[in-house]
Amino acid sequence: MFSNFECEFGYDDAGQVTYIQVPIRYGDASRNAQTMLQDASANNVPCSPMMSFYINELKYDRPRVQDPYFVDRKDIRQRTYNDTTELYETTQGNALTVERIMPVPYELGLTLDIWSSNTNMKLQILEQILPLFNPALEIQSTDNFLDWTSLSAVELIDTNWTSRSVPAGADDDIEISTLKFKLPIWISPPAKVTKQGVIHKIIANIYDDKGDMALAIQNDDILLGTRAKFTPHGYQLLLLDDQLQILEYSKPSTALNESLDVIDLQDSSIQWHSVIDEYGTLTDGISQIRLEGGDGSEVVGTVAYNPVDDNILIFTVDIDTIPSNTLDPVDAVINPLKSGPGSGLPAAVPGQRYLLTESIGDSTDSGQASGWEGAGNIELVANTNDIIEYNGNIWNVAWDASVANSREYVTNITTNMQYQWDLEAWVRSYEGIYRGGDWGLIL
Repeated sequence: MFSNFECEFGYDDAGQVTYIQVPIRYGDASRNAQTMLQDASANNVPCSPMMSFYINELKYDRPRVQDPYFVDRKDIRQRTYNDTTELYETTQGNALTVERIMPVPYELGLTLDIWSSNTNMKLQILEQILPLFNPALEIQSTDNFLDWTSLSAVELIDTNWTSRSVPAGADDDIEISTLKFKLPIWISPPAKVTKQGVIHKIIANIYDDKGDMALAIQNDDILLGTRAKFTPHGYQLLLLDDQLQILEYSKPSTALNESLDVIDLQDSSIQWHSVIDEYGTLTDGISQIRLEGGDGSEVVGTVAYNPVDDNILIFTVDIDTIPSNTLDPVDAVINPLKSGPGSGLPAAVPGQRYLLTESIGDSTDSGQASGWEGAGNIELVANTNDIIEYNGNIWNVAWDASVANSREYVTNITTNMQYQWDLEAWVRSYEGIYRGGDWGLIL
């Protein structure tokens, strides 16, 4: 409260007024500490200006007593903290319950001594401090929102103009003005913090293949790996652009990431209101749907009802949960045996890239499409799933699927759809159909 105050302290060489910051320290020092500060000499004169403070009183504040047996409970959900990046992620971390016990009220008395060399210096300091306490100064001891005792108010209750007496004696003591303050505080017992046990997924069968429940309970693979997951009524979910459609489990049978074929909206009589109303209320723009990919990744987005079609939810994806592209984008996904530059495709220009669905350039190419020859009649030789690129003279393989040994992501700029290399084939990254158990609704 009393840091960074200044007062005039002479003039510089240019005749301009100079200011000095008034230091403040805790004044209730021990005798040994005071001796060290004075260099073990009684001849050292205390410097000025300076302020010192100390606690002069602590008493039980009975008028502020409340129910001493009251316990306040708060349920807290943290975000996951990444120790490597030192950042908070978008997924949920620990879930905790905090039980706060009623704190005990006390009244703290504080004394502030202002040391000055003359009256002008004393007045400069006082005129900066005194207007703050009209009638009191509110302070906050911490920014922890769980601390219900962080707010308090400091009240000025008494002042003493000077420590000198008239007439002055033989010893000319340093001028000291004293301000006394009252501060209501709380002394809190330790809070009880417990970790919540939240059911994230339902295990349908915890028995192993031999029917031994005791061994199955200890089997980490069953409990943590190959668990069965359920979605209400076994429904499937179709994500297409920013639309979510709920489908019966039997149609269509195609699952997420099984091909690059374009999926259209399906004929479905299931309405979102009838499904969601069984569990609660959907809040537009706040409720979420989480989609779990085959590689264990999770795409998250907020949802809202479609005002004209109850078969559709509007899905707003959180772009931070979409996998980042690892390869430069491609212009299209093509069959090179059916189309080529200038023959179903735009004329070749440098930097043009295509993802192939068929091989081209070997001895079995009886129907090779025209346009894939480069300068010097050099023919393109590429395999299924390769990415080819035109460098201005010839077409060559920019990414070879036969030697790829890690997951890759690339976007088709024509359809704005992202694809994933799953070490065997290119599949849709996150758009498509999710089977029951691969998606969840958070209201």
